Amino acid sequence: MNNELDPRPEDLKQRVWESIQRDELPPSDDRGRMRLVMNNLVLHLHPSKVAKPTLKFTYTWGLGGLALLLVALLAITGVMLMFVYTPTPASAYQDMLNLQTDVWFGQLIRNLHHWSGNLLVIVAFLHMLRVFFTGGFRAPREFNWVLGIGLLLLVVAANFTGYLLPWDQLAYWAVTVGSSLLSYIPLIGEGLRNFLLGGPEVGAATLTNFYGLHVAIIPLTLMGIVSFHIWRVRKDTLTIPHTVDGKVDGSDDGDRIEKVTTLPHLVSRELVFALIMTGAILLWAVWVNAPLEAAANPDHSPNPAKAAWYFMGLQELLLHFHPVFGAIIIPALGLGALALLPYQRFDLSAEGVWFRSRKGRWLALVSVVTALIAVPLLVLLDEYVIDLPGMLPSLPTVISNGWLPLAALLLLLIGYYDGTRRLFKATACEARQGVFVLLVTSFVVLTVIGIAFRGEGMALMLPWEVL
Repeated sequence: MNNELDPRPEDLKQRVWESIQRDELPPSDDRGRMRLVMNNLVLHLHPSKVAKPTLKFTYTWGLGGLALLLVALLAITGVMLMFVYTPTPASAYQDMLNLQTDVWFGQLIRNLHHWSGNLLVIVAFLHMLRVFFTGGFRAPREFNWVLGIGLLLLVVAANFTGYLLPWDQLAYWAVTVGSSLLSYIPLIGEGLRNFLLGGPEVGAATLTNFYGLHVAIIPLTLMGIVSFHIWRVRKDTLTIPHTVDGKVDGSDDGDRIEKVTTLPHLVSRELVFALIMTGAILLWAVWVNAPLEAAANPDHSPNPAKAAWYFMGLQELLLHFHPVFGAIIIPALGLGALALLPYQRFDLSAEGVWFRSRKGRWLALVSVVTALIAVPLLVLLDEYVIDLPGMLPSLPTVISNGWLPLAALLLLLIGYYDGTRRLFKATACEARQGVFVLLVTSFVVLTVIGIAFRGEGMALMLPWEVL
């Protein structure tokens, strides 16, 4: 063979290794091999060096890493549960009982899976807030912000499809209520709901569909987008924490940014944090069992029939708005606004600064207090005083209980934005953040009201009366 035409080394071992690694042969000692493998694996997820200020725990709170840890726990426990679960109405509930009595550590594995899934929704939401409040969604990271919103929706979808699998009363009626939101989508809503459920109501076909979505389609989609999301985080570089004065937070001088190697400075912190959080989740799973009520009974609806907790904010909106607005239009407007946020013009350079500035921090606090006072007050007024359909009987409810209150809500938000700019002399960035905090806090308050203050007939009650 002409070596000029085939310059590859003749040693077969060397050729095989180069075809895989594109690097020199691995070291002969075990420790060297492990170091080489870990270097190449870790550095696919992280750059070789990171800015030292980004290692501050109070900047990221480890939320991105915690989300990945929870995904790993869900994958491991989910695969284990698949060995003892059959997605049929005749077997699903009995399998849950068998996990409690006949399968070694079965209840613990189910607890870990259940609580990790619920915690993942919270962590993904908090991670999105952290990125927003530190300006991590600005160029060149705009599209990664949009990907993050998609990942949050996928996490909710994964939880929703898994919610039905125990096939108890709680799961059956929560999915019935949650899936009914789809029917309010104009033109395609009812067909989409029937396609998802496999029929007009929750049944055996629904369980099969949800099982397939939960264990295959959603996880594969989630992992694909997560991989791209992490790759974009590395390529777009991490934001660096700054003080409100514009100096690098944690740096001796305000301009020089010290870099340290990923191994061991970043990876060691991630490993310690992962071990602590795994221990905390394990302790919680040992002491608190995942809920399991009586077997699903389509003929006996609980009072009240509530959606899963992460949909309770939407269910609460349905009590105050026309269904098309409460279930579709308002959430769509909110998600659209979130997706467009990074593409707005910015009049304040505050990347890496918590809450943009000192004034931004005060505005955020004002927005939280405003929402905590205004939302319960508006709920009480709508519940006991204001009845727009009754006050305007000549108008269709889609106008009296839809367009009119939505227009009033948008005018209030515009007024709040303009008022903060005038009263506090805030920049557009600070004022937008104030509106964002107001809306997020409002949705959280609505969720709490739906969970803790809605009793029989979805009437307002005190929490101990609901329980």
